[in-house]
Amino acid sequence: MKWKEEDICLESLPTTPATDSTVIALSEVEKSILEQQIRVPVSKPGFFGIYRYASRWDLVFLLLSSVASIIGGAALPLFTVLFGNLTSTFQDIAAGRITYDHFHHELNKYVVYFIYLAAAEFITIYIATVGFIYTGDHVVQRIRVEYLRAILRQNIAFFDSLGAGEITTRITADTNLIQDGISEKVGLALTGLSTFVTAFIIAYIKYWKLALICSATLIALLLIMGGGSIIMMVHSKRALECQGRSGSFAEDILDSVRTVVAFDAQNVLAAKYEEQLKESEAPARKSQITFAIMVGAMLGVMYLNYGMGFWMGSRFLVDAREHVKVGDVLTILMSIMLGSYNLGNVAPNVQALSNAVAAASKLYSTIDRASPLDASSESGKILGHVKGNIVLQNVRHVYPSRPEVVVTNDLSVYIPAGKTTAFVGPSGSGKSTVIGLLERFYNPVAGHISIDGHDLYTLNLRWVRQQISLVSQEPRLFATTIYENIRFGLIGSEYENAPEASITKRIHDAAKMANAHDFIMALPKKYETNIGGFSLSGGQKQRIAIARAVVSDPKILLLDEATSALDAKSEEIVQAALDNASKGRTTIAIAHRLSTIKEAHNIVVLVHGHIVEQGSHFELMGREGVYYDMVQAQQIKQKEAAKRHESMTFFLDEDYIGGGYPMDDEDDFSDDASDIVLKSGARQRRRTRMSMFIPPLPSKHKENLSLWALFKFLASFNRPEWPIMILGLCASTLAGGIQPSQAVLFAKAVNTLSLPPFEYHKLRHDANFWCLMFLMMGLVTLVIYATQGTLFAYSSEKLIFRARSQAFRVMLNKEISFFDKEENTTGALTSTLGAETKQLAGISGVTLGTLLIVTVNLSASLVVALVMGWKLALVCISAVPVLLMCGFLRVWMLDRFQRRAKAAYQQSASSACEAASAIRTVASLTMEKQVVSSYEKQVQAQLKEDILPIFKSSALYASSQALPFMCMALGFWYGGTLLGHGEYTLFQFYVCFSEVIFGAQAAGTIFSNAPDMGKAKHAAAEFKKLFSSRSTNKYAESKAIHVSSMQGSVEFRDVSFRYPTRLEQPVLRHVNLTVKPGQNIALVGSSGSGKSTIISLLERFYEPVLGEVYVDGRDIATLEKKSYRSHLALVSQEPALFQGTIRENILLGCTHKEAVSEDTLVQACRDANIYDFIMSLPQGFNTLVGSKGGMLSGGQKQRIAIARALIRNPRILLLDEATSALDSESEKVVQAALDAAAKGRTTIAVAHRLSTIQRADMIYFLEQGEVVEWGTHKELLRRRGRYYEMVNLQNLA
Repeated sequence: MKWKEEDICLESLPTTPATDSTVIALSEVEKSILEQQIRVPVSKPGFFGIYRYASRWDLVFLLLSSVASIIGGAALPLFTVLFGNLTSTFQDIAAGRITYDHFHHELNKYVVYFIYLAAAEFITIYIATVGFIYTGDHVVQRIRVEYLRAILRQNIAFFDSLGAGEITTRITADTNLIQDGISEKVGLALTGLSTFVTAFIIAYIKYWKLALICSATLIALLLIMGGGSIIMMVHSKRALECQGRSGSFAEDILDSVRTVVAFDAQNVLAAKYEEQLKESEAPARKSQITFAIMVGAMLGVMYLNYGMGFWMGSRFLVDAREHVKVGDVLTILMSIMLGSYNLGNVAPNVQALSNAVAAASKLYSTIDRASPLDASSESGKILGHVKGNIVLQNVRHVYPSRPEVVVTNDLSVYIPAGKTTAFVGPSGSGKSTVIGLLERFYNPVAGHISIDGHDLYTLNLRWVRQQISLVSQEPRLFATTIYENIRFGLIGSEYENAPEASITKRIHDAAKMANAHDFIMALPKKYETNIGGFSLSGGQKQRIAIARAVVSDPKILLLDEATSALDAKSEEIVQAALDNASKGRTTIAIAHRLSTIKEAHNIVVLVHGHIVEQGSHFELMGREGVYYDMVQAQQIKQKEAAKRHESMTFFLDEDYIGGGYPMDDEDDFSDDASDIVLKSGARQRRRTRMSMFIPPLPSKHKENLSLWALFKFLASFNRPEWPIMILGLCASTLAGGIQPSQAVLFAKAVNTLSLPPFEYHKLRHDANFWCLMFLMMGLVTLVIYATQGTLFAYSSEKLIFRARSQAFRVMLNKEISFFDKEENTTGALTSTLGAETKQLAGISGVTLGTLLIVTVNLSASLVVALVMGWKLALVCISAVPVLLMCGFLRVWMLDRFQRRAKAAYQQSASSACEAASAIRTVASLTMEKQVVSSYEKQVQAQLKEDILPIFKSSALYASSQALPFMCMALGFWYGGTLLGHGEYTLFQFYVCFSEVIFGAQAAGTIFSNAPDMGKAKHAAAEFKKLFSSRSTNKYAESKAIHVSSMQGSVEFRDVSFRYPTRLEQPVLRHVNLTVKPGQNIALVGSSGSGKSTIISLLERFYEPVLGEVYVDGRDIATLEKKSYRSHLALVSQEPALFQGTIRENILLGCTHKEAVSEDTLVQACRDANIYDFIMSLPQGFNTLVGSKGGMLSGGQKQRIAIARALIRNPRILLLDEATSALDSESEKVVQAALDAAAKGRTTIAVAHRLSTIQRADMIYFLEQGEVVEWGTHKELLRRRGRYYEMVNLQNLA
C-alpha cells in the first residue's frame, strides 16, 4: 500500500522492535514526567484564607455581622445590671425608703430598658445571623464553582489516582464542613466570647472583691468541662475503636454473605460479632456516665456559686465601709454564671471553625494545582488548516497510576490524512492508549506525536481536542434533550455561533449520517426528547454519540471499540453509520470485532505495546500471522451466531413499545436512562413474551409509624432493664424538683439580704442558713443527675447492644435477593448497624427521663407560684409558652441551619459529580466552560431561593434570643406594681418570678440536652422495617423435607431465571443439564452468560422463575435449606475468610463443629494442600488471618477455603472460578488441591481459564443464558465451535 510522500515531511520511521518485556526501568526524566501528571501540592489556608473568594460586599457584610455579633453578645449581660438595680429599688420600697411615685417611675424606667434590650438583642442577632449565613453560602458557592472549574481542567491521570467517590466527598461533605464553619457558627463564637468578656467586666465594675471570689466558679466550670471532656473523649475513642473493629467484622461477613449462608455459619459468626460488640459496651457506658456526672456537677457548681456568693455578699453588705447593695450582689452572681457558661459554649463552635480550615485545605490543594494538561490554557499554536496526517515516533507510554508497567514502548506509526487506520490486538496491548495520547489525556514519557508535521505538544490543547471527535465504547450522554446532546459536538467549532436554523440543519444532517434521524423522529418529542427521563437502548445512544462526533465535521475521528457493547443487529446499523462518518476524514478505529475494520486502509496489530505486523486486511491474511489467527477464531463465532440468531427470536420479539414507535435495534439487556442523571424520569417497561412470567414488582408504600409504636418496638429491646429504668425515672422526677426548690431558696436569700440595717444580725444568721441549703442543693443535684445518668447509660447501652446483635442476625437470615437491592449494599447495612443504631437512644429511657424532668420542673414551679401568689403567677404563666418555644426554637433553628446547608446543594452537587465522572467525554468535547457555567447557574439559583428562608429562620432565631427579656419585663412590671401597692412581699414576688420565668427558661434549655428525636425516629422506623420484612418462599420451611443423605445427581429442567432486582434482563433461558453422581462437569462461557447463576440456584440463593432444579430426583424447592446445604460446599473466586484464626475459619465448614476431631481437621488440610504451610507458621492453626484474610496470599487463602469446603465431606462440590484470581504458580498448587478434592464426589466448576477444566467429564458452554454446546474437551475441539474459538483466543492472548 503506497502513501503519497508529499502528504507530510516524514523522518524515516524505525520499525518497532518486538519484545515481550513490558516492565522496564524508567529514567529520572521519565519519572519526573509521570510525577508531574499526578503531583498534588498541599495547600494550608488559615481561617481567613477560606475567604479567598469573598467579594468586596461579602467582606462588608462580614464586618457588619461581626460587629452585630459582638454587640449582641455584649447586650446579653446588661440584663443582670437591670435585674440588680430593680432588686435594690424593690428593697427600698419594701423598707419604705422611697415614695410610691418615685418607685413607679424607677420601675417603668427599668422595664422600658428591658424592652430596649430585647429590641437591641433582636436586631443585632438578626443582622449577625443573616449576614454570616448569607456570606457563608455565597463564599462556599464560589468555592464549589472554583473547585469544579479546577477539577475539569485537571489531566486525566489526576483522576486515575483519586479514590472512588473522592470528588463527590469533596464537593458535598467538605464544602458542607466549610459552610458549617463560616456561617452562623462564627457569629455564635463571637457572641459567646463577647458575652463572657462583658459579663466579667460588669461584675468587676460592680464590686471587684466579690467578683474575684465568684470567679472561682469559672475555674470550677472549666475544670469540670475540660476534665469531663477528656475522660469522655478517652472512653468514646476506645468505644469507637471497638465499634470500628466490630463494624469491619460485620462488613466482612455481609460482604461475603453468600459464603456465610452456604456454610450455614450465621449463628457462629453472629456470636463472634456479639463478643466484639460487648467490648465497646463498657467504654461507651463510661462515656455516658461521665457526661451525666458532668451535667450534674455543672448544675451543682451553679448552686454552690449562689451559696458562696450570697454568703460573702451578706458579709460585705453588713460592712458599712464596702457600700454594697443587694442588687450588686445579684448582678455579680448572675454575670459570673452567664459569662462562665457562655465561654463553655464557645468550644463546640471553635471546633466547627477548625474543621472548616481542614476541609478547605483539601479543596484548595486541588484548586491551586497547576494541571500539566490544562484545556483552559490559551498557550500553544493554533493552525489555520488541518489535513489530518498523524505520526507517532518512538512513543513510549507509562500510565502514572501504574508506573511499573510500560504500555507502549518505542511505538512508531504513520496515520495518513483522509484514510482509516485500525489498531487491533488482545486486551492490554496498548490500542486505547494511542487514542488517549492523541486526545492528550496523557503525556508519553518519551517520543513525539505530530499532526501535519507540527509537534502535538506545541499546539493549543483545547484547539487540538476541537479538531478531533471521539466515539467511545460507553457513550456518555447528558441529561438534557437529544438536540442539545448533539449540539455539544459543535463547541469550539466554526459553526458554534451560527444562526439557529443553520445549526438545526447541521444537527439533522449529522443524525441522518449516524442512522439516528429516523428513530429520533419516531419518538413522541422527537429531538426535544429529554434523555434524562427516557430510556434509550445502547445502539440508540451510540448513534446519538456518533451524530455528536460528526456534527462539527471534524478532520480526525477516533473510534474506540464503538460497537463492542452492542448486539449483532445494533452493531450492523451502528457500523454502517460509522463507515458513513469515516468517509473523507482521518479515522483511527480500535476494534475487538475484526469484521468491523476489514475495510480499513491500514491495520496495525499490537501485542504488549509493540507493532507485530501492519497492512491491509488482504495483506495480513496472506501473511497468516497473528491477525490471521484472530480472524479465523472470530469467523467461527460469526457462523455460530448466524445459526443461533433464529432460535433467539422468542426472546427478542419486541416490535413495539406502548407509544407505538418501532424500537428497531432495542439492545437486549442494558438500559440506563442516562449516564448523567439529574432527575431520573419514569422509564417505560419493555415487554417481551417472557414478561408474562415475571412477578409484578411490589409497590413501594411508606409505612408511617407513630412515635408510640416505635417506642414500644424499642422498649422490647430493653425489657430486662425495666426495673433499672423505673429507678431512673424516679431519679428524673427528683431532678425535676430541683429547679422549683432552688427558686424558693433564691427568693429566701434575696429576701434575707434585703433586711434593713437594724436587722443585720438576723440577716447574717439567716444568710448562713440559706447558703448551707444551697451547698446541700448543689451536692444533691450532683448525686441525682449522676444516678439518673448512670441508670439510663446502662439501659441505653444494653438497648444499643441488643438492637445491633439482633439486627445483624436478622440481616444474616435474609434471602440473598435482599442484598442485591440498591438500598441494601454492604456499606448501607454496616452503617445501619453502626451510626443508625447509635441514634436509637433518642427514643429510649434517656428521652423519657428528659421529658419527665421538664414536666415535673414546670408543673411543680407553676403549683408553687400559684400557691405563693396567684395574681403574679397567672400573668407570668402567660409567658411560659413563649419561653418554652424560645428554648425549643433556639435548638431547632441551629439544627435546621445545619441541615438546610447540606440538603440545599444536593442536586447541583450530583450534577457536578456526574460531570466529573464523565471527565473524558467532557474533556474530548471541550465542554468545561459549559459545565461550569451550568453548575454556576444552578448554585446561584439555589442561593436566590435560599435568601427568603434565611431571612425567616434568622428572624425566628433572633426572636428566641430576645423574647425572654420581654417576658422578664412583663413579670417585673406587674410584680413591681403589686409590691408597690403592698399586696405582695419581696419574698412572694421573687418566688413567683423565679419559679415561672427561670423555671420555664430552664425547661426550654433542656431541649438542647435531649438527643435528636427526628434522627432517632427515622432510625427506629428503618429498624422496624428491617425486622418486619419477611422473606417470601415457595415452600414454608416448616413443611420442607429434611435431607439426611445425598447421592449427588443434579438436573436442571427447562430453568429460566432473572434476578429479582433486574427483572427486565433474562439471565438463564430454558437451561437443561444433567449431572450424574460423582461426575465432574464444567460450565464455561463469556462473562454474563449465566455460569455463576447456576451455582447460585443450586445453593438455593434464589428460586428459578420457570422450571425446576432436581437433586437426587427431588425438587430442591421442597427441601429444608439447612439440611440440604449441609451436603454442598462452595469455593468462590474470592475466598471469604473472616477475622479469627485459621482453625476457626476452617471449622466454619463443619455441620457439627463440636464433633470434629483434630485428625479430621488435619486430613482436610492435607487434601487441600495447605497443611505443610500451616505447620510452618509459628502459631500453626492458631495463626490469625486478619481482616478478609489479609495476612495471607491469594493462593493460601484459596487453599484454606478448599479445606473449609472439604471438612464438610460434601456430596456436591461447587467451584466458582476458584483459580481465576491467582498467579500461575499459585494456580498450579490450588488446581492440584481441587483435582484431589473432586475425587469421589459430584463437582460443578465454573472457569474462565479453560486449561483448568480440560479433564472434566462434561463441559457445558453457555452464551446469553443458554446452553449452546456440550461435550468433553476433545469432542468440543473437534466440533470447532464456540469452545474451540475460546481456546484459540486464550492461546493467542
